Amino acid sequence: MEKYSFSMASHCPFLKRMPMGGLSSLHAQGRLLPMAMKCPRMGPAIRALSTQSGQDSSRLGNIQVEKLILPPVRGAHSLSDVQAMYARAVNTCRCPMAARAPKPPAHGIFPQSGATSSFDPPGSDHPNIGFDYDGKFSELVDAKKSDKSYRVFNNINRLASSFPHAATGNGDRVTVWCANDYLGMSRHPLVLSNTKKTLETFGAGAGGTRNISGNGELHLQLEQSLASLHDQEAGLLFSSCFVANDATISTLCTKLPGCVIFSDEMNHASMIQGMRNSRVRKHIYRHNDLVHLESLLQQYPISTPKLIAFESVYSMSGSIGKIRETIKLAKKYKAMTFLDEVHAVGMYGRRGGGVAEILGCMNQVDIITGTLGKAYGVVGGYIAGNRTLVDMIRCYAPGFIFTTSLPPSIVSGALTSVEYLKYSTEERRLQQINTRAMKHRLTRHGIPIIPNPSHIIPVLVGDPKKCKQASDRLLSKHGIYVQSINYPTVSVGEERLRITPTPGHSPEMMDHLESSMKEVWDFYGLKRVQDWQYSPRANVGNGHHVEMLVKEEELGVIDPRFFGEIATVKHPHTCGLEISQPDQPIAMTAAC
Repeated sequence: MEKYSFSMASHCPFLKRMPMGGLSSLHAQGRLLPMAMKCPRMGPAIRALSTQSGQDSSRLGNIQVEKLILPPVRGAHSLSDVQAMYARAVNTCRCPMAARAPKPPAHGIFPQSGATSSFDPPGSDHPNIGFDYDGKFSELVDAKKSDKSYRVFNNINRLASSFPHAATGNGDRVTVWCANDYLGMSRHPLVLSNTKKTLETFGAGAGGTRNISGNGELHLQLEQSLASLHDQEAGLLFSSCFVANDATISTLCTKLPGCVIFSDEMNHASMIQGMRNSRVRKHIYRHNDLVHLESLLQQYPISTPKLIAFESVYSMSGSIGKIRETIKLAKKYKAMTFLDEVHAVGMYGRRGGGVAEILGCMNQVDIITGTLGKAYGVVGGYIAGNRTLVDMIRCYAPGFIFTTSLPPSIVSGALTSVEYLKYSTEERRLQQINTRAMKHRLTRHGIPIIPNPSHIIPVLVGDPKKCKQASDRLLSKHGIYVQSINYPTVSVGEERLRITPTPGHSPEMMDHLESSMKEVWDFYGLKRVQDWQYSPRANVGNGHHVEMLVKEEELGVIDPRFFGEIATVKHPHTCGLEISQPDQPIAMTAAC
C-alpha cells in the first residue's frame, strides 16, 4: 500500500519535497505543528480541531496533528488506512491538491508484482507521473544539513604577496592557519618565476591528453625527478592524487586475478574510491594494528595476489603509519604495498621524500603516491614504482589515459618546487619549530590537541555544531581562518579544528592564534583536556603521549624564547639554485 500513500503525498506542494522520515524528524523536534499551521488547508483544520477539543491550537499534541496529515513516509499501510488518509485530506482538510490524486480502490485488489497502476510512485514507468528530481536532490541536501555534515565553503583568497594572509569575499584581511600549502611554496620566487616564463613560452593549456599533444619534455623531467625522489625506477603524473590513487588501485587490482585488498580503516577517500571501483574483495584492518592485519592476511594462500594500502601521515589525526612493520608483513605473505605519502612528501626526509625516506625503506615499497598540491604548493598527483608496474598503469588506467594533461606552466612550477626542496631544508626546519611552538602554546591552556608525532595540529571539539561555531567565531571576531572538520571526514563525536603552521607564521601571529583559541574555548565553554578524562576520544583524556617524528636535536639551535617568541624568515636563501638559461623556463642547476 506504500505506493498509494506515496502517490497522494506527491500531489501536496509541501509533502512531496519532504525527505523520507521528514515528518518523524519534525515530530521529534516539536516543529510539526508550526509547519502544519502554515498550510492554508491544514491551518484551519487544526484550529477547528482545537475548538472541538477545547484546547488552544498551540497546545495540541503532535499525535493529534499527525492524524490529520497525509504521511509521505514509506511503510506498510492497509487499504483502510489509505482510504482514511484520502478521506481526511479531501473531506476534513478540503485540500484541493489531495483531491487531484487518484482515489484508492474500494476493494482490496492490488496490482500484481511488476505491474503498474495510477498509484505508482514517481520514478515508475507510468507515463502520467514523472520523477521528482528536485525533490530528490532536496532530500539528499536536507539529509546533509540534518546530520550536520553539510559543507559551507568560505570565500578565502590567499595573497601571494603577504603569505599566510588572505582576503575574504568582502575584503576583510585574515590569517590562514589551515592550508595544506605547508611550506608556502605556492608563492616562492623561484616557483613563480619559472611558472610565469613557462606560461609565456608554451601557453596556458597542455593541448590534450598525454597521448594527444599533451606529453612534453617538462612532464618527462618531472616524472624522472619524482622517481629519483622516492628511489624508484619510474614515475607517472596524474591530474590530482585523488585520481592517482583511484586509478592506480582500481586498475591494479582488476588486472590481478583474485586480488584481495587490505586497507587501514583511516585511509583517505581517494583510496577507498579506488577499492570500490576495483570491485575486488577487501578487508579493513584497525588503524595501525599489525596484529589485526596479519590475522586477515593469514586467511589467504600465499599464491593469492594481495595489496596492503596505507598512509604515512594521516591528515586528520596526524598519526604516522607503521611503514617498516607493514613492509615486513607484506614480504612474509607475498603482498604488494601501496603507500600514500601525500601529507609527507616535501615535509620529511633529507630530500623531502617523505616518512619512508626517514626510515630508509623507500625502495622496499611497491607503489608510492604523492601530491604536488600540498608541501610543493602547486597541483597534481603522481605514483612512483618499478618500471614494469608503472608502465602497466600507464597503459590501462582510464584516469590517466582519458584526461587532459597538466599544463606545462603547472608542471614547470611543480618541478621547480620538487627540485628546490631536495636541497633546501630550511623550510622544513622552520615548519617543525613552529608546529612545536603552537602545540606547546595551546597545551598550556588545556586546549585538547589530539596527540600525534607529525606537523598537523588537530584540536578536538567533539560536537559538530560547536565545531562550526568555533571556526566561525575565529574568522568573524579574530580574523583567523581555521576550517571545522566534521563527519564524514572524521568520526561522529571526534569533530575538530585542524591547524597547520607554516614557516611564514610569525611569533606575533602565533600570539594572536593562542589568545584567540583561548577566548573561543572560554566563550563556548568547550571541553579542555581534563574534561575528556571521563570519556576519552581520539586519545585525548587518556594520558596518551607521543614523541615528534623529527627530533628536536635535528632542528639545530633553537632560540631560548621557543615557547613564546620564535624567529622566522619569510623566505630562506635559494641554496644556489639558479636558472641556467633564462630563455628556457625550467632548466635548473643545484650548487649546494
